[in-house]
Amino acid sequence: MSIAIEKLPAWSIAGPLAALALAGSLFAGVLHPAGWVLALVVPVIGIAVFSAVHHAELLAIKLGEPFGSILLALAVTGLEVALILVLLLGGAGHDTVARDTVFSAVMLVMNGIIGLSLVVGGRRYGEQGFQLQGAVSALAVLGTLASITLVLPNYTLSASGGRYSPLQLGFVAVVALLLYGVFVFVQAVRHRDYWLDPLDQPPDERPTAAITAAAAVLMLASLLGVVLLAEELAHPLDEALLAADLPLALEGIIISAVVLMPEGTSAVRAALRNRLQTAMNLSLGSAVASIGLTIPVVALASLVLDVPVELGLAPGPTVLLVLTLFMAVLTLGTGRTTVLQGWVHLVICAVFLMVTAIP
Repeated sequence: MSIAIEKLPAWSIAGPLAALALAGSLFAGVLHPAGWVLALVVPVIGIAVFSAVHHAELLAIKLGEPFGSILLALAVTGLEVALILVLLLGGAGHDTVARDTVFSAVMLVMNGIIGLSLVVGGRRYGEQGFQLQGAVSALAVLGTLASITLVLPNYTLSASGGRYSPLQLGFVAVVALLLYGVFVFVQAVRHRDYWLDPLDQPPDERPTAAITAAAAVLMLASLLGVVLLAEELAHPLDEALLAADLPLALEGIIISAVVLMPEGTSAVRAALRNRLQTAMNLSLGSAVASIGLTIPVVALASLVLDVPVELGLAPGPTVLLVLTLFMAVLTLGTGRTTVLQGWVHLVICAVFLMVTAIP
């Protein structure tokens, strides 16, 4: 990762501070969520998100691979979970926000980020390679998690409407978290070499203890600022989508796009440097974490607070999910990729965006 580690950029410090200051002003009543204030909230959230991932990258350099990719996935998933809970607990009408956000994250990662990475990398280098064992392992976990959380609820008998019964929901949450934990253990300890790029070299220097501590604090501050500001945007976003006669499922795409933007940028930059292994680590790790961590947290909130959660996908999105997993098997099944596979995934991503906006 080629980022400055001798000092923290000013924007990475200003981002979380501005987010916390703006959120504090809104909660204290000094500012009101209307007009120019809402227009200011959006760029502040964007800067705070990039700040959070920048500080996570610094911590990742300190830890080394594949721990760096794991930390980045956890940071992004933490943002996603927090934003989902803000909407889920904010009132009625958001019982599908967890499903929509997790599904959107999987589609944007597997088709948007991976597709764009393969296109830009393929155009520059022709053919690129990565470790087959790591990619196939991640895809096996992702396919299992997606099937039991997003598809199976439509076919159970204990509850209707794409929902699990409380007992089923608790069981699925436990096994999803367990499977994700096993995946992280294999990735970080048991078979760590599956996710290492043989071309990568250790960084010439690592962040100092002071920089590392500051990055950890600022990363948490960025996450907190984003969550607090997102709560203020929830209702205006609902009103804007309804006024434009657009489905609320677009909220899931918006949340996923916001939290995945920095990590997607890192993956594409890695592909441009002929480091497709790093791009795959970031992308697949984020997709697996999006389900393996988000669903258990949302399930716990649903069970404890008695908030309804609908997880089952409609037939159309189910077809797109199956197509995505099938194409991922073909794309990742050889350990070598070209620009063609990238364009296939980008087309699937475009179709997903179209049918979400125009069901």
